Amino acid sequence: MKIFFIGTVQFSYDALNKLISSNADIVGVATKASSSFNADYADLSALCIKNNIPYKYVNDINHPGNVDFIKKCAPDVIYCFGWSSLIKKDILNLTKPGVVGFHPAALPHNKGRHPIIWALALGLTETASSFFIMDEEADNGKIISQEILKIDYEDDAASLYKKITSVALEQISSFTRALENEGVFTNLKDNGEGNSWRKRSKPDGRIDFRMTSRMIYNLVRALSKPYVGAHLETMNGDVKIWKVKEENSEHNNIEPGKVLRVDNNNILVKTADAAIWLTEHTFGNQLPEINDYFI
Repeated sequence: MKIFFIGTVQFSYDALNKLISSNADIVGVATKASSSFNADYADLSALCIKNNIPYKYVNDINHPGNVDFIKKCAPDVIYCFGWSSLIKKDILNLTKPGVVGFHPAALPHNKGRHPIIWALALGLTETASSFFIMDEEADNGKIISQEILKIDYEDDAASLYKKITSVALEQISSFTRALENEGVFTNLKDNGEGNSWRKRSKPDGRIDFRMTSRMIYNLVRALSKPYVGAHLETMNGDVKIWKVKEENSEHNNIEPGKVLRVDNNNILVKTADAAIWLTEHTFGNQLPEINDYFI
């Protein structure tokens, strides 16, 4: 079975590498030479060169020249894992099984942008790895494989990304084998009504100490590496906060944002309901002092 592969993030790289190691017949790859959009960007060309797979750097995947490239590869199915723009019908209709897409959330719920970030920022206790037959709407189409995953309190963006990837790679192996045997996907599940998460922007990553400690904890772990990091706005510019620790002791009659302690590189700050330690950050040598305020 001949597979054409589209992708440009770390998960794309891991999925393509998994397929190659499983001796899948990859007849072509579309990827990007660079990306200012994807914090987890990965160039797939090295894998293609090493394994003698035809590839093309593209910007608009739906451009007629790129559609022609895919046609010339003559795939039996197309996998699109980690792509930030919609695929149009000229590509969607190229193969009988269609284009298989991926979304790290429990479809039909939580469609849209930044699913790993939103899941952590909102304090969800579970998410999913979902594969589906793509249509012209974002994260929409019949589901071919879905696995529910637990989100632990200790999880951050990197660990959840890794957890989802591990499960997803096994799903890819399973439904690829099934497609090779059956020629079509069976037991499809409707991807019905659900919610969609919006695109996040820089203000969504700002820490406001009028938030509860748990809300700040969730925000920081959601935006930790490989993502951009939560931040504080200070007189000296933005400071990235990569890791925090909740402090359960009460601090009554103290305003949120007040610095309570500075212990080596750790900074304890009053929150709406308690206090929180800033333990990994980019303050450098300009640490705040006790009784300073963050606004």
